[in-house]
Amino acid sequence: MKDFLLVYRADYDNMPTGTPEQMQGMTKRWMDWIGGIAAQGKLIDRGNRLHNTGHVLKPNNVVTNGPYMEIKESLGGYSLIKAESYDEAVEIAKGCPGLTVGGSVEVREINAL
Repeated sequence: MKDFLLVYRADYDNMPTGTPEQMQGMTKRWMDWIGGIAAQGKLIDRGNRLHNTGHVLKPNNVVTNGPYMEIKESLGGYSLIKAESYDEAVEIAKGCPGLTVGGSVEVREINAL
């Protein structure tokens, strides 16, 4: 088994809003999806959501507020999973509830040296 990082991205400016019941439904879909990965023994770390603010450090001590000036999508969170291959990791990622509201999932193999 290999370890993979799932990076969740979303365009915060175009995130759908809903009623409290709809938001609770989305939270339940996330919990069910992560729970399903855990039930298969493939969840390393459920990860966390990230705040939509931050700082970017660049060469020559340049610090900018927020990484969002150059990119449309912002990092929303991450999870760590185990899978036999990229194909399996991508199949797992296809169940991400964020995909239903215009988000994306980046799948990256972890290079543990």
